[in-house]
Amino acid sequence: MFTGLVEAIGRIARAGSREGVRELVIRSPFAPGELPAGSSVAVQGVCLTLLEDAGSDGSFRVQAAAETLRRTTLGRLRAADRVHLERAVRPMDRMGGHFVQGHVDGIGVLRRVARLRGDWVLEVEAPPSIRRYIVEKGSICVDGVSLTVGAVGPRWFRVHIIPATIERTLMGAYRAGRKVNIEVDLLAKYAEALLRDGSALRGGRSTRAAMMGEDG
Repeated sequence: MFTGLVEAIGRIARAGSREGVRELVIRSPFAPGELPAGSSVAVQGVCLTLLEDAGSDGSFRVQAAAETLRRTTLGRLRAADRVHLERAVRPMDRMGGHFVQGHVDGIGVLRRVARLRGDWVLEVEAPPSIRRYIVEKGSICVDGVSLTVGAVGPRWFRVHIIPATIERTLMGAYRAGRKVNIEVDLLAKYAEALLRDGSALRGGRSTRAAMMGEDG
């Protein structure tokens, strides 16, 4: 579990593919003891597992399977690219952003990047499969950054990014046409599932009867 508050900027030291798996070596500013083998780290908002302890220079190695590559932008990363990094939240940490799993729901495309009264404004075109989960004033995670939705259109949403976030992330260099990882609010997906299941039960047939083909 993550918060969507970027801790550091990492740099891809090496990127390659083998047997359908993408392997990345990322150099980070973290101390070796802060990234042990088996720990989770969000890279551009994607939860990945360290294959071994981080090296003395803070570099660590992770892999992304075919399904992850299909749903995210990780397959486009190349050596020297910079990425957002966040370590998994600890039970005693403050929840400064929102609940982020690092399980990306889809890829969006920046359709507009502008400045408005000191803020950066990003309009992102979202796939129809996840657009229904996005609501005005709700939470959204873009490339691992927890943001608040400012406005919603038929096929897009808009976020306003304050200068402090621009300073801590790579978003100040984003331009129209860039592809970004999107993770919608987990609570929205749970709410949809509960409402869907509740409607089935109110239809007069129990879950067991529906599965067995019995009359209610």
